[in-house]
Order: sequence, then C-alpha cells, then structure tokens
Amino acid sequence: MSNELMEWRPFREVSRLRREMDRLWEDYFGSGRRALKPMEEFAPAVDVKETEDQVVVKAEVPGIDAKDINISITGDVLTIKGEKKSEREEKEENYHLVERSYGSFSRSLALPRAVNLDKIEATYDKGVLTITCAKKPEAKPKAIEIKTA
Repeated sequence: MSNELMEWRPFREVSRLRREMDRLWEDYFGSGRRALKPMEEFAPAVDVKETEDQVVVKAEVPGIDAKDINISITGDVLTIKGEKKSEREEKEENYHLVERSYGSFSRSLALPRAVNLDKIEATYDKGVLTITCAKKPEAKPKAIEIKTA
C-alpha cells in the first residue's frame, strides 16, 4: 500500500458537483424552460365490500367534480370513467407561472352477476365516490337444512 500524499483541490469537487446539478436541472426542466410532460396516469383507489344485501364500491377521486365522472354497468362489469383537470397559477413581482394538466382515467370491476340494475345509487362526498348496488333476492345466500333419518 502506498502512503503517498494527494493534493486536495476543493474547487475540483465543487466544479464536479455543479456539473452534476446542472445535468439534473437540465433533465428535469429541459433546455432552459420547463418541459411539458403529460399528467401521470391516474387510476382511482377502489374498495369493494359485499354484504348479504348489497355490494358497495368506494373510489377515491379527489379534486374531480362529480359532473366529470361517468358510471356504467355492462353485464357484470362496473366501469368508472372520468377526467382529472388541474391548474395552478402563481404571480410574483418578477414572474408569472401557470401550470395545467389534465387526463382521463377508467377503472373497471367485476361485480356479482346478481346485482339489481334498477337499484343502484351513487353519491359523491369530499372526493369519495360511493356506489351502492342492491343484490337480487335470488343472489342472497340461503341456508339449507340437513335432515337426518
């Protein structure tokens, strides 16, 4: 092993760090201005709960107006579609920034076949969409008594 002394050059390290930071900024913002990137793909988180009488689906769709959400059922598949829009504006003395992003989403779930299509209700409160589907009477579990001889 060598016990040589190395000359310390602090500005070389600072220069290397500056080049690395410049590269990171360039990758993120593009060449001197913010690069326009599409909104990240959005799929709402969904909880499904089945009781004896109904199936309840809760979807988290914060920041989306109820008028921008569509719910449909085809066969035994429940589909939630919508459009997410976002806008941010900042005004300061030396700059004015406006960012807009938007995109659509779709989430499909298989439901029990015995859901009564005439008795489906949807409510929307504080970013949570709740869809309550009543089961058809024949879909409810029926206990079968075992007879002994």
